[in-house]
Amino acid sequence: MNYNVVLSDEVREALEAGRPVIALESTIISHGMPYPENVKTALACQRLARKHGATPATCAIIGGELHAGLTDEQIHYLGYKGAEVRKVSRRDIPYIMAEGGDGATTVAATMFIAHLAGIKVFATGGIGGVHRGAETTMDISADLNELGRTPVAVVCAGPKSVLDIGLTLEYLETQGVPVVAFRTDNVPAFYTRNSGFKAPCRADTVEELSRMVMAMDGLMMGSGMVIVNPIPENYEMEPDKIDKATIKAVKEAEKQHITGRDVTPFLLKRIAELTNNASLDANIALVYNNVRLAALVAAGMHKTEE
Repeated sequence: MNYNVVLSDEVREALEAGRPVIALESTIISHGMPYPENVKTALACQRLARKHGATPATCAIIGGELHAGLTDEQIHYLGYKGAEVRKVSRRDIPYIMAEGGDGATTVAATMFIAHLAGIKVFATGGIGGVHRGAETTMDISADLNELGRTPVAVVCAGPKSVLDIGLTLEYLETQGVPVVAFRTDNVPAFYTRNSGFKAPCRADTVEELSRMVMAMDGLMMGSGMVIVNPIPENYEMEPDKIDKATIKAVKEAEKQHITGRDVTPFLLKRIAELTNNASLDANIALVYNNVRLAALVAAGMHKTEE
């Protein structure tokens, strides 16, 4: 069994040369969007990363091996197979490796692989968090614990809107995870630019963000960082509309006894249906926005080190 991360030639050359690299997750390919939009989005994310100065390293488990950097064929495979590919968090990695299976990595698993590969910046759509009603169900995403113990900076559009954002922020504080809002005083809520919760910290330039990530890394804090980047204004959804769709989807999930790893994919798919795919368009736009910023942050770290 190979315990090392398999690097694509492009990623290996970039890391060996000390050039900027950013991680990208694969759950968004297999579970976050329908085919073929998922494949188109994943490939576009890679092009965007390169355009803005960073080498993309899409992470996944293929044939029982950890990968950082996928070929176009591998991305097409994950997208076409969709939900048939297992959704993998940190706890699932040994099992998938041992059986020689394929896995689409969540935020937590992608952070784990990125750290093993030496990648310090990761772009995703939104992080997981404390689910609504968690005081009864104890449904809290493994993403939060991973952020508390893995030194990777995660650029996202905030916690997913289906979550209890207030409790998610409290949990991140307990884990000692810096939450930095880019050019805003408020934490965004994935589809909307303002969750109603004030951000603990604000940065107005890419240079500030790059220095923060370098400080986190240089101090060997042992924890990650969340950089929240609001969805572009022209793609922001009406808060009332998305909230109504979310509440309806959550109730349907409860009625159908959908739990654990299946909750978020179900909710995102159902919300897209309830909003006539407006939420899917917003999801794609915010992912692109996060990839751009992550690439610029990684490139900024490289410039500072020179």
